[in-house]
Amino acid sequence: MDSSSTRRQATRAKLYEAAVTLIAEQGFSATTVDEIAERAGVAKGTVYYNFKSKNELFEELLRHGVGLLTASLRTAADETTARGGSRIDALDAMIRAGLVFIEKYPSFTQLYVAELWRTNRTWNSTLLVVRQQAVAVVEGVLREGVEAGELSDEIDVQLTAAALVGMVLVAALDWRAFQSERSLDDVHGALSLLLHGRVHGPGAKRLGSARRQDAAAVRPVVRKRKPLDP
Repeated sequence: MDSSSTRRQATRAKLYEAAVTLIAEQGFSATTVDEIAERAGVAKGTVYYNFKSKNELFEELLRHGVGLLTASLRTAADETTARGGSRIDALDAMIRAGLVFIEKYPSFTQLYVAELWRTNRTWNSTLLVVRQQAVAVVEGVLREGVEAGELSDEIDVQLTAAALVGMVLVAALDWRAFQSERSLDDVHGALSLLLHGRVHGPGAKRLGSARRQDAAAVRPVVRKRKPLDP
C-alpha cells in the first residue's frame, strides 16, 4: 500500500470516529459536515474529497463499523477451530469478541442498534446487507455444528444466529449504560451460561419431566380433523 492510500485511510478513520461520536450524541439530522470536519481536525473540503455527501459518509461508516465487527467474529471462530475447539467453543469465542468490539466502539454500537429500528433512511438497504454479513458468520458456525452433530438439527439456524447477535448487542448496551461496574469477563460469563444452557436450577429436571407428562396427557386429545364430507 502506497503512502497516499495510507494517508487517505487514516483521514477516513478520523472522519468515521468524528461522525459516529457526533451522530450518537446529537442525531444524524442535527450533525453538520462542518462539525464533523472540526471534530476530525480537517478542512471541510477534506470531507467532500473523501465522501460526496453526509449521507454517503454515514453509509460508509456503517460498512466500516460492521465490517470490523464481522472480521472480529470470524477471527474468533477461526482461531478457536484452529486450536481444536468445538463449534460451541467457537460461538462462545464469538460472544466474547462481540463484547470486546462493543467495549471498544460503544458509540458505533449505540448508533448501529438505533438505525436497525428506523425504516425511512436512504441507507436501509446497505444496513440490511452489512447486518447479514455479520449474522452470516454465526450462521456458518451453527450449520457446521449441526452437520458435525454437535448441535441439534431441530434448531432454526437463521433465527438462532440473529438471536445470538441480538443477545450480545442488547446485553452489552445494557452493561455499558446501566451496569458499567461489571467487568467484561462477568458479562461474558453470564452470556456463556445461556449459550451452554446452564441457567436452570436443581429443580429444572423435575419441572421439565412434569411438563412433558402434562403434554403427553393432553396430546391424545388433539386429533387431526377429518375432511368435511362432500
